[in-house]
Amino acid sequence: METNSKIALITGGSRGLGKNMALHLAEKGHDVIITYNSNKAAADEVLAAIRERGQQGAAFRLDVADSHAHAAFFKEVAAWLTAERGVARFDFLINNAGTDARGSIAETSMEAFDGLMNIHFKGVFFLTQQALPYLADNGRIINLSSGLARFVIPGYAAYGAMKGAVEVFTRYLAKEVGVRGITANVVAPGIIRTDLTRDTFEHAPEVIQHITSNTALGRTGVPEDIGGIVTFLCSEEARWITAQRIEASGGMFL
Repeated sequence: METNSKIALITGGSRGLGKNMALHLAEKGHDVIITYNSNKAAADEVLAAIRERGQQGAAFRLDVADSHAHAAFFKEVAAWLTAERGVARFDFLINNAGTDARGSIAETSMEAFDGLMNIHFKGVFFLTQQALPYLADNGRIINLSSGLARFVIPGYAAYGAMKGAVEVFTRYLAKEVGVRGITANVVAPGIIRTDLTRDTFEHAPEVIQHITSNTALGRTGVPEDIGGIVTFLCSEEARWITAQRIEASGGMFL
């Protein structure tokens, strides 16, 4: 059945930032596909909230780090889109899935480095590659980076480097997909209170205090600070914004 609603695909949409993005987009009248890695119950809760807002939703299991699985994942998504909407097309791709990892350069193992690379850069690159045939003209691609690609907090060299790579990739992507009217941008949050950062908030209060005292707006972030920015970039009002990095950190380390 064809529908005029636009539809977003959000990786890691079952919790944290991805969940907030999904709900913001649903509130604006968009349908939403989310992915989850292991917690199906959490994904189902997000779907229920999307439907409460009057929109369609679907959840698919996806290990973003397994790039060889991306093609099969999109076949599943395409089948659902065709059945529910009449055409295997979606409008917004939001590469949000990620993990938090801390370790000095001296302590970082090759295994830990490869794990970060597979999720945060290789996964983003090849998932986007597989998505392009299904992404509608005049669509949107939003990649999540981090304030750590601009400022330095010891212990995040590998993570910050991956996010820096995503930012460069996004500029190249914007150039290549611009001919189709597709925009590609980066949203770079500062530290956000989510389950991924819970350990830092609970066990390193001195770090949080240091960050807060060096943030212009005087607090740490929450997921609600990010969902609206992503929703704006998916709007018609943002059609002339591409190849840009928007840092949403409250003014950390200016």
